[in-house]
Amino acid sequence: MLITGGAGFIGSTLSERLLERGRRVVCLDNFCDYYDPQRKRRNVAALLARPGYTLVEGDIRDREFIRQLCIEHRFDTVIHLAAQPGVRLSLEQPQLYMDINVNGTLNLLEAARDSGVGKFVFGSSSSVYGDSGEIPFREEGPLNPISPYGVSKRTGELLCRNWNYLYGLNVAMLRFFTVYGPRQRPDMAIHKFVRRVMRGETIKLFGDGSSRRDYTFVTDIVEGILAVVESDFSLETYNLGDSSPVELGRLIATIEKAVGLPAVIERLPDQPGDPSVTYADISHASGNLGYCPKVGIQEGIERFVRWFREENL
Repeated sequence: MLITGGAGFIGSTLSERLLERGRRVVCLDNFCDYYDPQRKRRNVAALLARPGYTLVEGDIRDREFIRQLCIEHRFDTVIHLAAQPGVRLSLEQPQLYMDINVNGTLNLLEAARDSGVGKFVFGSSSSVYGDSGEIPFREEGPLNPISPYGVSKRTGELLCRNWNYLYGLNVAMLRFFTVYGPRQRPDMAIHKFVRRVMRGETIKLFGDGSSRRDYTFVTDIVEGILAVVESDFSLETYNLGDSSPVELGRLIATIEKAVGLPAVIERLPDQPGDPSVTYADISHASGNLGYCPKVGIQEGIERFVRWFREENL
């Protein structure tokens, strides 16, 4: 099994669970400098000695490298999590997002087709919905991505659909909703807010605090991915979220309680590209996969804060 972006916080957590289940895992990561690559190396350090685990350094944009990797290993399953993340940066560097998230996905789809991969699982995003106007977001509902990042993920989905139609590649597209938890990227809101509250630094709050996000704990996301991998599918799309949107103001209050310190807040205007709400309808995943999120926002923030302190970040 191949996991692209396997040294990231979702990929490394998923790798641990797969190894526990006796699966062989090849982790592909390019350890780019979007954030400190040493953080990702720490994510996988303990896995390197585990039987059945292989770490490969490389870039999904390198078409020939990807083709050779898939031919050499003859993967039964590809879980494609590698991507250039971040809505706001995508407004500044849209070409980079299209190169990695679109061309990289195309390279993997072609390699999967050529090497006879049985299942291709694509890590998409709630950003494909944008401000769709219909709440909660349903898989068959309207899609209106409002950032280059969202567009790149939607394009990846369309490529997956096309490879299913043209070549019969079994494809599942998973729309993740604001994943957080131990090992989370330092640029993401919860990580950033916890760090700043602990240090007494100012939190920049965009908007009036009423925006809502469907924060989903990483272990719930991983259980959803595992359920998909173990299911039979030809072409599927699943929302993987908590289905309990949390207002930004409540999120900060929950962090203040878990940290034990007040937040210093600087209020700023809304940012372009950010939807006002994300809210997953998870009935399809619940019905087909038995998907049932277990970690609520209070417990999730407490777990994250404990990890943050243990890591001395």
